[in-house]
Amino acid sequence: MNQNSSVRKLARCAVVAAIYVVLCMALQPFSYGAVQVRVAEALCLLPVFGPEYIAGVVLGCFLANLLGSTIVDVIFGTLATLLACLVTYKLRALRFKGLALAASLPPVLFNAVIIGIEIAVLFPDPSSSAPLWLACITNGISVGIGELISCTVLGVLLVKIIETNAALRKVFVSE
Repeated sequence: MNQNSSVRKLARCAVVAAIYVVLCMALQPFSYGAVQVRVAEALCLLPVFGPEYIAGVVLGCFLANLLGSTIVDVIFGTLATLLACLVTYKLRALRFKGLALAASLPPVLFNAVIIGIEIAVLFPDPSSSAPLWLACITNGISVGIGELISCTVLGVLLVKIIETNAALRKVFVSE
């Protein structure tokens, strides 16, 4: 790999991280909490175009959580995003009717499980008498629905737009 290509990949990584943070901050009421549709999570599908996007999305998530959430979310939210992006990258070539649907599922599943447990354990609803396991499931479903909207709808749409637009494909696709 030549130096120019490395610089281009590093720049992509930085831009993606910045976009992730800006989206979270600009859409703050939707980006944080038990019920959320974090639009920036659509970027979790960018590893379909190259592994450098893993670092960009994870860095963006880390910084967004550092700026807008708790230290626990900085740790576990970033971990969920890292695991999701790694598996999304592995599923990058798997398509259903030309769509990256399989690649959209790891962010949904990892966030539903990890963040669902995080919310139930660390931020329990004081008005609820539900057992912990039920709170984990309920919060997981809530987080999962938000992730389905962000990743399986918006993220898959983002991938399709990039793949079908020559100018965008030139910008996003790794050499």
